Amino acid sequence: MSRMIRGAGLVLAAALALSACGGGDDGGDPLKGGDKGSGGTVTVGSADFAESELLGEIYAQAMEAKGVKVARKFKIGAREVYYGQVESGAIQVFPEYNGALLARVDKTNTTAATTEDVDTALKQKLPPALEILDPSKAEDKDALVVTAETAAKYKLKTIEDLKPVAKDLVVGGPPEFKTRQQGMLGLEKVYGLTFKQFKSLDTGPITLANLKKGQIQAGNLFTTNPAITKDKLVPLEDPKNLFGAQNVLPLVYKSKVDDTARQALNAVSAKLTTQDLIDMNGTMETEKADPEDVAKEWLKKAGLV
Repeated sequence: MSRMIRGAGLVLAAALALSACGGGDDGGDPLKGGDKGSGGTVTVGSADFAESELLGEIYAQAMEAKGVKVARKFKIGAREVYYGQVESGAIQVFPEYNGALLARVDKTNTTAATTEDVDTALKQKLPPALEILDPSKAEDKDALVVTAETAAKYKLKTIEDLKPVAKDLVVGGPPEFKTRQQGMLGLEKVYGLTFKQFKSLDTGPITLANLKKGQIQAGNLFTTNPAITKDKLVPLEDPKNLFGAQNVLPLVYKSKVDDTARQALNAVSAKLTTQDLIDMNGTMETEKADPEDVAKEWLKKAGLV
């Protein structure tokens, strides 16, 4: 999930800038914790990319439909910033990706790959105040993507196929991809790849543009990015499961999320699929649709509102 997010230093500045121009539903600083759910309000957060905000809206609207009072603190930043806000109880519900979350809380675990194994490890490693609810079938994985021309030129189908040519290729992605296990560190450790250069790029669209222009030869994109299909890009297969399971699920501050909220959130997970994410991301991109409206439409189709 993992999920096209900013480096910790950059995102903090970005989050503060967003708050200054009205980020969050109350126009306040999204990094300020609010009331930790006092008065029955559940605060839902999101990272600073469109899919995360969409999922935050889906969670928020699903709970509101069941009578839960919800506050929104969206576009906070990368996991390096927002995780502490959930851990402290300042935010009580956050859309997460199980594999990327496990990499955050247990940097030594490089073997859990399936949804079941990842969730089991998460339940053991999360702080006592936090809990993951039911995982959805929807996944949004980090992927190493090349153009069809690059794939044909170097006969690339899997990440392993890069080994003979990696020294001549430039990889691009968000700044944190350089230092994450599910990133350049894992590509070197798990696959033995040493690239010519890593190019730090702030967003998925910038990575995509660099890839299409040939300024990088491989890029880190998410698998639910509709441009992969639209532009006939090739996500390289990951036979060693470096990126592992990345199921969408709610991360909650458990003492502030009651049974009604839990049931609403688990109902979302029971319905949400990877194709749903691809379709909704495409709608937001091509039609410039607001995440709030796209979330509302999906919830209606899913019979959850």
